[in-house]
Amino acid sequence: MKRFLGLLAIGTLMAAGAHAQVWPSKPVTLVVPFPPGGSTDSVARAIGPKLTHTLGQPFLVDNKAGATGTIGATQVKRAAPDGTTFLVTSLGPLVIAPHLIKGMQYDALKDFDTITVAVQAPNVLVVPANSPHNSVADVIAYEKKNPGRMTFASSGSGSSDHLTAELFWQQTGTTGLHVPYKGGAPAITDLLGGQVEGSFQNVNAVVQNILAGKLKALAVTGAKRSPVLPDVPTMAEAGVKGVDVYSWQAIVAPKGLPAEIRGRAHETMTAALNDPAIRKQFTDIGLEVVANTPAQFAAFQQQEFARWKQVIEAGKISID
Repeated sequence: MKRFLGLLAIGTLMAAGAHAQVWPSKPVTLVVPFPPGGSTDSVARAIGPKLTHTLGQPFLVDNKAGATGTIGATQVKRAAPDGTTFLVTSLGPLVIAPHLIKGMQYDALKDFDTITVAVQAPNVLVVPANSPHNSVADVIAYEKKNPGRMTFASSGSGSSDHLTAELFWQQTGTTGLHVPYKGGAPAITDLLGGQVEGSFQNVNAVVQNILAGKLKALAVTGAKRSPVLPDVPTMAEAGVKGVDVYSWQAIVAPKGLPAEIRGRAHETMTAALNDPAIRKQFTDIGLEVVANTPAQFAAFQQQEFARWKQVIEAGKISID
């Protein structure tokens, strides 16, 4: 009996080892809960080919947009936790939407296994090139004289750029007029055309327009200056405390992913993010590669979840 049990244990370990080695044994889907062309989509499409080359199975990007990212997130929550489906997402579905959308079909803190925060970047307060505002102080002074009049574009209600504006108003005791768009591209188009007066856009989304002189950058929301905009002050340097905000993209899996697959996924995905060519592709547009551990990501998600809950409740923000 002892010999039998010993052989059984060895067999189980060998089977587990084989299971870990064969992942993935079929194509893997990277679900992006937003339309093609945005920051989140670019992360998935940057690492997909590298993962395909490394692991020998296709890593396919599937854009499932809608409901501020929650449709795609719900699809992944319902997928089998077998390593064939991952969610590549922004912070929205994981730490913002749960406070804004009633009847959510998933629990953002319980229904996913964290893999890694892929990249992060500060937002930047931008105004059209012909704007009379040349500093954060100019914007604050104008808003105090004209409460609720200055228009701020965002990529949608509940987005990082929307909530950064709300946080800015809370911290400065001012108010503006939020103008939500269906995505970042149309918001930036109207900003360039002067149809709206300002926006807190992701640095990577507008850095080329800033460098070309089509937009003026007044301040970044990072704890330090952005390497791609070294002459632009931080919000703190501009006199506004408490508006340290980063937009971020991350990778999660359906809850219950086997430990060996989770470990292998983390190992290969962070290696892809740290590949010199891919890293340069990100850093050239102002994205910082994070590539942290699942445990670090889980703790970070808890902090971000609580932070945005407080901002949303303080601002009585709703997307209904």
